[in-house]
Amino acid sequence: MKTETSKGTLLIRCIPHNSAEYKETVALRNEILRRPLGLVFNAEDLERETDSTHIACYLNGSLAGCLILEPDPHGGLKMRQVAVSKEHQGCGIGKAMVQFSEQFARENNFTKIHMNARDTAVEFYLRLGYEIEGEPFEEVTIPHRHMFKDIQE
Repeated sequence: MKTETSKGTLLIRCIPHNSAEYKETVALRNEILRRPLGLVFNAEDLERETDSTHIACYLNGSLAGCLILEPDPHGGLKMRQVAVSKEHQGCGIGKAMVQFSEQFARENNFTKIHMNARDTAVEFYLRLGYEIEGEPFEEVTIPHRHMFKDIQE
């Protein structure tokens, strides 16, 4: 998906696991999501992502955001590891990637997208039509909420 924004050209696309683009997204996820919590990826973490769909968002040719869609056994997708570079947060990158993911889900006959959202991201997902399910819980040392959205044409 390619669109023009007030910030420039936005390109969102699927990228292959273990490609140069994938390795760039791993670095972004490390910077935004893992390092602040004192965590790092290991080879086993990354190997488990082989069967997932990796989405990267480029603004004017530079990586601005990424996320992972992991198929679940119930016909849905689990959205994971959503990261937007610090300089592009609040510019619509996250929203564009989520919308791309929803379209991808529809085109590939998935019925639901769900995630474990950090408490700091819950309001963002609520604005995009996601719903909270269940009680708060802790994951990777911080509070999360399980959220979902039914994906239908």
